[in-house]
Amino acid sequence: MDAMNQTLSAQELERYARHIVLRDVGGPGQAALKRARVLVIGAGGLGAPVLLYLAAAGVGTLGVIDDDIVSLSNLQRQVIHATPDLDHPKVESAAAAIAKLNPHVKIETHAMRLDAANARDLIARYDLVADGSDNFATRYLVSDACFLAGKPLVTAAVGVFDGTLTTIRAHERNAAGQKNPTYRCLFPEPPPAGSIPTCSEAGILGALTGVMGSLMALEVIREIVGFGEGLVGRLLMMDARAMRFETVNYTWDPDNPLSGNAPTITDLSSHS
Repeated sequence: MDAMNQTLSAQELERYARHIVLRDVGGPGQAALKRARVLVIGAGGLGAPVLLYLAAAGVGTLGVIDDDIVSLSNLQRQVIHATPDLDHPKVESAAAAIAKLNPHVKIETHAMRLDAANARDLIARYDLVADGSDNFATRYLVSDACFLAGKPLVTAAVGVFDGTLTTIRAHERNAAGQKNPTYRCLFPEPPPAGSIPTCSEAGILGALTGVMGSLMALEVIREIVGFGEGLVGRLLMMDARAMRFETVNYTWDPDNPLSGNAPTITDLSSHS
């Protein structure tokens, strides 16, 4: 307990008591959460619960990047924002909500759009990235940047009634010495432009983003603390209509352009 007290204050010990009594977390796990720096891409439907639960869990530094402002249609699912936040930058209202929830968490706001010019430098400042973006272009950019920066990535996506979640550690090898798969091993090419309707066109079930965002937060916590079987090489899929979860395995593709035998992607210039 003495060593734990050197890292966590008396208030933190009480705040995180239900974590600390967990055998798989304990004082060392909670201290690891406090040391962790996590970047969340997007403060929307997925990013909102990710930020709230990581803040509640005691992740020491949370970065959030988003260039959007809060609109009334966001409030059906983006629970980190409230009616008084309308027309304010999402990163600002997210930071205010986190500060109110847990003053022990440091917030770093990035009111900008992630692009090829800033992605690698920004991601390099954090230990882990949680991608809650809502478009394929950003997902490929984030996954490529995480590989080049040598950072783990927890990435999720939602459809109208479905969601997916996986963890990417493509810069590492597994216990057997094999390369871990990249996002491009799972999804080699983005779908044709316009083939998948946007959220505003097709709609989205608000609670579904809450479930998937909470699962993202759980996966980030497991990655930081180091317990359980992670989702590297496994894609978790949720069907909200049937209330069914399934998991499929995927492996490294030697032909993928990022970490394959003959890589063609060595920087982020293709995303410019």
